[in-house]
Amino acid sequence: MNEFITLACGSGGKLTHQLINEIFYKYFKNDMLLEGGDSAVFTVKNGRMAFTTDSYVISPIFFKGGNIGKLAVCGTVNDLTVSGACPRYISCGFIIEEGFSIRELESIAESMADTAKEAGVSIVTGDTKVVPKGCADRIFINTSGIGFVPEGVDLSTKNIKEGDKIILSGTMGDHGTAILLERENLKVQSNIVSDCAPLNSLIEPVIKKLPSAIRVMRDPTRGGVATTLNELIAGSGLSITLYEGSLPVKDEVKGICEMLGMDPLHMANEGKVIIIADGDQADGVIKILKESPYGKDATIIGTVTDIFPDKVFMSTLAGGSRIIDMLTGDQLPRIC
Repeated sequence: MNEFITLACGSGGKLTHQLINEIFYKYFKNDMLLEGGDSAVFTVKNGRMAFTTDSYVISPIFFKGGNIGKLAVCGTVNDLTVSGACPRYISCGFIIEEGFSIRELESIAESMADTAKEAGVSIVTGDTKVVPKGCADRIFINTSGIGFVPEGVDLSTKNIKEGDKIILSGTMGDHGTAILLERENLKVQSNIVSDCAPLNSLIEPVIKKLPSAIRVMRDPTRGGVATTLNELIAGSGLSITLYEGSLPVKDEVKGICEMLGMDPLHMANEGKVIIIADGDQADGVIKILKESPYGKDATIIGTVTDIFPDKVFMSTLAGGSRIIDMLTGDQLPRIC
């Protein structure tokens, strides 16, 4: 195989098959994928299924704690999991720019395989397209996923009630800050690493042990915790009160956000879950989450109230309160 992707790698001919066999089949190998058909065919049991899809166009494609491939698998696994489903099968489509390094592509595929193995999912079908140089930003990946929803699991914003607790599984803004530092090439010494991780091993024990405790779940990715909470409470007639002193943020993340005028509440996360839980069972949910390394910093950050309908607001350390809105456009540094 050549050292770099060429347009012929996407022609459907010998080089396309060589690319698929030597990279994708090598790392994603399973019986359904090796059938080589246009679709993966599998038997399903009676019940409910969840289906999701997402595209990943990030820059940089390699970052501390992961890369675009790991992010794609984690994102799809997590979208299924927070819907109450047990993820099982993933598809992946690659749009690769001519001249992309074969070595980097193999590294991406390897990390996808490792992450899929950790999550217990199989990459069972996919597609590869190569576009001329300048027609893409090196590599784009689309992933879709299917999962099975256990009987009795019914998560919805309609389930939210006054007195419910807002649980966050760990520190905010790790991924967004890590990406920002690398993308902007900021000369800042930092140990911040993306939190990119598959969360089904964290969440499934809660669903199994305390199914009645969970009202709804979301993974607070783009737009961060603030945007996700606003989406959850919109149109409910209820509100969410956050406690400033309970918000988990690493000191380094807080310091960099303060320096750049950013708000950790609006920074992206790729390995965290927000759970709105029954108030009486919230401590039990926290206890289960803390049994996983992905939930060791889990904590209650707020309560569902009816003070400001359809709004998220924060009870500040100074004794006041302020509205927390969803992110509009991109975060801009504050000037004062």
